[in-house]
Amino acid sequence: MISVNGVTVSFGGYNLFDNISFLINPKDRIGLAGKNGAGKSTLLKILSGNQNPTKGEIAMPKSCTIGYLPQDMIHQHGRTVFEETETAYQEIQKLELRINEINHQLETRTDYESDAYAKLIEEQTDVYTRLDLLGAGNRSEEIEKILKGLGFERKDFNRQTAEFSGGWRMRIELAKLLLQRPDILLLDEPTNHLDIEAIMWLEEFMETFPGAVMLISHDKTFLDSVTNRTIEISNQKIYDYKTNYSRYLILRKERKEQQENAAKNQQKIIDQTEVLIDKYRAKASKAAFAQSLIKKLDRMERVEVDDDDNLSMNFRFPAPAHSGKIILTVENAGKHYGPKHIFSGAEFIVTKGEKIGLVGRNGEGKSTMMKMIAKKVEHDGTVQLGHSVMMGYFEQDQEEKLDPKKTVFETIDEAAVGEVRKQVRGLLGSFLFRGDDIDKKVQVLSGGERGRLALCKLLLEPYNLLLMDEPTNHLDIRSKDILKRALIDFEGTVIMVSHDRDFMKGICNRLFEFRDGMVKEHLCDIEEFMQLRKVERLNELDLDKKVSKEIKESKKTTTTSNDAEKTNTEIEQKQIKNQLKKIEDTIAEIELKIKSSDEKLADEKQYNQLINDKVFFENYNQLKQQLEIEMQKWEELSSKLI
Repeated sequence: MISVNGVTVSFGGYNLFDNISFLINPKDRIGLAGKNGAGKSTLLKILSGNQNPTKGEIAMPKSCTIGYLPQDMIHQHGRTVFEETETAYQEIQKLELRINEINHQLETRTDYESDAYAKLIEEQTDVYTRLDLLGAGNRSEEIEKILKGLGFERKDFNRQTAEFSGGWRMRIELAKLLLQRPDILLLDEPTNHLDIEAIMWLEEFMETFPGAVMLISHDKTFLDSVTNRTIEISNQKIYDYKTNYSRYLILRKERKEQQENAAKNQQKIIDQTEVLIDKYRAKASKAAFAQSLIKKLDRMERVEVDDDDNLSMNFRFPAPAHSGKIILTVENAGKHYGPKHIFSGAEFIVTKGEKIGLVGRNGEGKSTMMKMIAKKVEHDGTVQLGHSVMMGYFEQDQEEKLDPKKTVFETIDEAAVGEVRKQVRGLLGSFLFRGDDIDKKVQVLSGGERGRLALCKLLLEPYNLLLMDEPTNHLDIRSKDILKRALIDFEGTVIMVSHDRDFMKGICNRLFEFRDGMVKEHLCDIEEFMQLRKVERLNELDLDKKVSKEIKESKKTTTTSNDAEKTNTEIEQKQIKNQLKKIEDTIAEIELKIKSSDEKLADEKQYNQLINDKVFFENYNQLKQQLEIEMQKWEELSSKLI
């Protein structure tokens, strides 16, 4: 469908690509791989026609249509969400205008027998046929389906696009591309501004999309779900793998080992040949033989070993300061902005060392809860930090809050105190700011560099509670892996919001879902949660099918629904068991504390010392009340076990 022939791209005498060629076939699902600066985004720009190669050509049929979603783009204002999305149907709108013109002429003309009149009728038929092929009759339904899939609610359709954040406006642009159904989609980091459910919806959409897809993403799970081919850009060349990202990593490692072995064997031959040349070049009888060996070496094509991008972050969070067992208590907490209700009735306790994930669709209150914990917004109910809790907060737009006029070094040096100030340069080096980089102004840094700098600031204090709101935005896959390892090894408590499923996997084993104005606890990891979400969506789909399917398909639908319900029940039973185990552990811990207090009260000497200690007896009564609450929870959950 698209042929890339001998393309070379040069910048200032340096080749980004050198004579690369490949084909994009119909229905290909291609992921672009390569280190930062390899030229992945540049290749998409060239394929989309937004940039010309230095040499070579891009060949494609004239009828081929391309949809391109860049990382950054200029958004149009002055329309509602629905109106802006509807501009995707430009061809339909032009055809409808033409139909109106034709109909007007047919109504006003009287030369019924003329060739011109016959041609108008013929054109009218052709236009109606084309409109039917483009699905003009159900475009409103298609727009609604795509917008809702990407997370918009029906009430958002009539809001002005200017009211939405950049991430939501990017979703509108993505919706327009998906509605156009181009022959090839070029997507540069499409999941950056999508929540987990929207990403899952996009994965499902890609399964039925009839065209080809080429994309760049730092979401490994998304790449594995969507792609079946990986093109790596390395050393100005490309390597084409007919597989997804995870399998590509294995094959790439094997290729690197083969290159290294071939290079070693070649070097042995070169060394042996050079010894012979040195041995025979001084002898007149062997001079011709020595010259032939020299020519042989000159003609030898050297085996190149691909350079690895070995530069990566290298850090660990400092050992956390000591704190109490209870890190955070949330009781009947909620938030509303004027008449707009975000969520209410949130109830949970976070204990020392836990790794908690907040999940749910955008706009349901995850970041709001983080701000409530950080005491940055007013709220309903109680959100109380525990004894001696030191909190570090990485906000979703943390990198945007850095002073753009300060240098990298000044940003960290001014925030550092005590002994840490002596280690600023080493600390910055761990985050890839070396040499002249530390003197760069924040305003000239890339999104990824600002994200690394914001993370670096978190290492300046021995926090025992880290609030991490979308910490992986703008980080490449390697940097995300290093941050993930650092969070797993961190001995303190972590509460995080992330839409990156692979990043959350292995960190969080307790999730709080923000959905429909409520907060629900899930004692499971992100994979179990995603399985539950898929099953729930399957149930919803089955419900829709029951309305529209013929009677002959009802048995099949019922079977699918029963299977989904069975799987759903199994997951819910597992979650109940996990919750019971956690409550039992809590009950045992409370009973130990009560037993310790009872022993003190039973001892006459200690009793006399405690008789006037109001705090002791308040805590003692609270423990007994808490025990009753936990026992009641245990009884309610036990009754739900099958």
